[in-house]
Amino acid sequence: MRLHRLPAVFMRGGTSNALMFRRADLPADQREWDDIFLAAMGSPDPNGRQLDGMGGGISSLSKVCIVGPPSRDDADVDYTFAQVAVDEALVDYGGNCGNMSSAIGPFAIEEGIVASPPDGEAMVRVHNTNTGKIIVARFPVKDGALAVDGDFTLDGVAGTAAPIKLEFLDPGGAKTGRLLPTGAAIDILPVDGLGEIPASCVDAGNPCVFVAAEDLGMTGTELPDALDRDAQWLERMECIRQAASVRMGLAADLAAARRLASIPKVAMISGPQAFSTLAGGALDAGDMDIAIRMISVGQPHRAVPITGAICLAVAARTPGTLAQRFCAEGAGSIRIGHPSGTILVDAGVTIDREGAATAQYGAVYRSARRLFEGKVLYRAP
Repeated sequence: MRLHRLPAVFMRGGTSNALMFRRADLPADQREWDDIFLAAMGSPDPNGRQLDGMGGGISSLSKVCIVGPPSRDDADVDYTFAQVAVDEALVDYGGNCGNMSSAIGPFAIEEGIVASPPDGEAMVRVHNTNTGKIIVARFPVKDGALAVDGDFTLDGVAGTAAPIKLEFLDPGGAKTGRLLPTGAAIDILPVDGLGEIPASCVDAGNPCVFVAAEDLGMTGTELPDALDRDAQWLERMECIRQAASVRMGLAADLAAARRLASIPKVAMISGPQAFSTLAGGALDAGDMDIAIRMISVGQPHRAVPITGAICLAVAARTPGTLAQRFCAEGAGSIRIGHPSGTILVDAGVTIDREGAATAQYGAVYRSARRLFEGKVLYRAP
């Protein structure tokens, strides 16, 4: 074994961290990427901590982003997302990470991949190759880089920062080609130990499956640590995810669905209600329009993935879904309550004469920061 060195940047994007690579610095043959990413992140680690790499032991801290010149005329940059498993040798390119999407525009400008005014507002059109969708990022720049200071606060991240607006254009059918992949607003999924469970399978930003907390014997206010200790709940949620994956056409069978770990995301949702946050704060029912507890790659998320939030907002505006049933009445932006606080998401959905729904856009505000730059060292044969 010997150490290899590869130029890289370590960034926070929203409530996630990732290693950022320029496409030109990676092997031309993408089949060589997995071994590099696994070694750099410290996976697989049976201890679940990734201490021998850059990963942080949970899914939101075990990510890789690859950025390079655009392959489409309507984009300024291509962005490929890789979710690196913590405890197994698995790199999943099945979906996008909305949180890390907020870091792509600043990275592209600061690396000189995309031109930008030295001061003012930058606009970068990001082509996510995982989903084939365009994300428009708008953010303030100073001296040719992302502005360091700002008054934007993000639940789950300490301090304040400059806001980054992400506009997910035409997010419906990101992986399946249809906003409602099964053609139904609610499906009945068979789940071991529970029987048949109503679920809404929605594909916007990333494919997601939503189930009611009450149908699982839960309140929807449980915090991630408690959920992580509930082996029965975790197994049932994974069974729901796998059944939905097959029903949505993402996987041929349950075994294939298990291997496609990053999509669909699975979440339990509930109506607005009071609960305590991870930081010990208190939220009232009036602080949110809907509540969510989402799993990402087998682990309860400590907030909510951005693509999951976008998908939930779109689902809440789609007639007949569980999300629409639980979401507090009202038009405009949707306040989603999650374990770390709330997130404000906007979504536009139109209904044609036949009653079919089309997602026009989903928008959210995030922040990002460059944390480290240099070369990542990893072990390889």
